[in-house]
Amino acid sequence: MTQWKIGDSASLSKTVTKSDISGFAEITLDNNPVHLDEEYAAGTIFKGCIAHGMLSAGLISAVLGTKLPGPGAIYRSQSVNFHAPVRAGDVLTAAATVTSFEEGIMRLDTTVTNQKGKVVVSGVAEIGYKPEKFRIA
Repeated sequence: MTQWKIGDSASLSKTVTKSDISGFAEITLDNNPVHLDEEYAAGTIFKGCIAHGMLSAGLISAVLGTKLPGPGAIYRSQSVNFHAPVRAGDVLTAAATVTSFEEGIMRLDTTVTNQKGKVVVSGVAEIGYKPEKFRIA
């Protein structure tokens, strides 16, 4: 059984591709041209296509569901703050750090940074977990 303590953290990294962006648009039905149309996006404040913010934030879910606390974790809530755009080719690292826990509930600070170390997403997650599957130290 895994034992977690305040301050424990986990992360994972992924390179965002144009295929990821178009796939996310297809799944979510968010076909905003700022994500998919270079000509349109060139005329925006971003000067080119950007990834959906929730695509970046979604990487946090992967950390929580696979690493910390891991399989069996269920989202209760997630605050999300967007700080910078993400583009195809960016390497994102999603991280979560345990800040508190009580029986069945874990709270974690969450961030997504790009290859330059710039925070692109930040927030706080609250996760439900089964105490028989996870034991907190």
